[in-house]
Amino acid sequence: MEYMNASDGSSVASSSSTKNKILCCECGTPIEPNPSNMCVACLRTHVDITANIPKQAVVFFCRNCERYLNPPSEWVQCSLESKELLSVCLKRLKGLKEVKLVDAGFVWTEPHSKRIKVKLTVHGEVMDGVVLQQVFVVEFTVNNQMCDDCHRTEAKDFWRCLVQVRQKSINKKTLFYLEQMILKHKAHENTLGIKPSPSGGLDFYYATDAHARKMVDFVQAVLPVKVTNSKKLISHDIHSNSYNYKYSYALDVVPISKGSLVCLNKKLQQQLGHISPICLVTKVANAVHLMDPRTAQLAEVQNMAFWKNPFEAICNPKQMIEFIVMDIEIVRDNEKKNFPGQGPVSFRHVLADVWVVKASELGINENTIHTRSHLGHLLKPGDSVMGYDLQDANINNADFEKLKQDSVPDLLLIKKYYDKSARKQTRNWKLKHLTEDVALDTDIENDYNEFLEDLEEDPDLRQNVNIFKDNSKIIPVDVNDMPDPSVPRITLEEMLDDLVLDDVEMTEAQ
Repeated sequence: MEYMNASDGSSVASSSSTKNKILCCECGTPIEPNPSNMCVACLRTHVDITANIPKQAVVFFCRNCERYLNPPSEWVQCSLESKELLSVCLKRLKGLKEVKLVDAGFVWTEPHSKRIKVKLTVHGEVMDGVVLQQVFVVEFTVNNQMCDDCHRTEAKDFWRCLVQVRQKSINKKTLFYLEQMILKHKAHENTLGIKPSPSGGLDFYYATDAHARKMVDFVQAVLPVKVTNSKKLISHDIHSNSYNYKYSYALDVVPISKGSLVCLNKKLQQQLGHISPICLVTKVANAVHLMDPRTAQLAEVQNMAFWKNPFEAICNPKQMIEFIVMDIEIVRDNEKKNFPGQGPVSFRHVLADVWVVKASELGINENTIHTRSHLGHLLKPGDSVMGYDLQDANINNADFEKLKQDSVPDLLLIKKYYDKSARKQTRNWKLKHLTEDVALDTDIENDYNEFLEDLEEDPDLRQNVNIFKDNSKIIPVDVNDMPDPSVPRITLEEMLDDLVLDDVEMTEAQ
């Protein structure tokens, strides 16, 4: 080579090292030597390393659960243009193992076109060690196919295990508590379906016996129940000696609820610290919590102890009568020492002597009724209170008939009465349900409202319940519009924000 000198115009010759080149045996283009003696363009016309890789393929998508089939039989959740979906697409290409995959990525397609395009870069060895690189696009067609789980769910009467929850009682507040416990702990995740029973209760359907047993164990942990199981032979293969059974579990919940009045037998009285035979049910959780309204003595009846000596409600909350408090006097501490009971005493309640008149006889009958109550911390003259009138009540119970008339009180006060309509209008919170049929059943609407009132009155009860803020209810700002401050209510700190996905707001935000 010759380079021109810029100062004097003289030329200086210089030599550089150059590689020897050959001519392509097909087109005659100068190329560097290679075993095939052909250029890249001519080599591609003779050899195609992607010949065994299909340029079109199919992926299967389940519209019910929005999952893709990951060969051979696994269904996975994938979003568009994700690495999980790319892995599913690559597994559908059979000839990909014959070449070396260098790069892979998605080519944009319209989301509703049912087409997925993947751009692949591969290396392949051809003609005595020559490595050839090629880039190509594979188009996948998305076909709809129902997965096995959704197919079993949609099939009529498909289930292998059934869990039946029943409560043989007039009031169903205990079942509402169980429903909220299931929702809080997400114990219904593996169910195929949940159906309410016309007789009062819930039916849970499962595909495996292990999932059904898990639900049975959960209900036993939160409520006193009696479990009865059975199985039915569906089919039998004599060649492989395999049996196909359907299993059923019947869960009988204790036939009492909060606010019920029960009568205990003598044996159970002695086991519970000589508590009074007539007790009030204050809570039904993993045990039955009892209290004597006249002495505030507490007792707990565990699951095994209840079914060994079962007892029923002699009075239910629907039988309570409204009374008007005429006078009240707190019981002194020295008078409490004369109580016969030996068990623990509630410190949340205050004993008091109360004189009341039936609300229906107010102004007609001036004869007041005296009773001792545990509501001394809530009541004052002029208040309304709900209670059981045992004198006029028609009670058909063997243990109650054995009691002496002197030991049976004429009246038992249960809870303070608040205006139901006002409480319902100012209730700015709500609960979720397992199925809409349970929530909209008109026959148990009154029981559901009583359960909501129990949540407002008992802080311990609502600790196990997820309470959501109801944004549809407007909280009054004016002081004159505020409800009675003495009415129990749930604070905003105890409520959870309900997740609402609004497509319009999301579109505007984007």
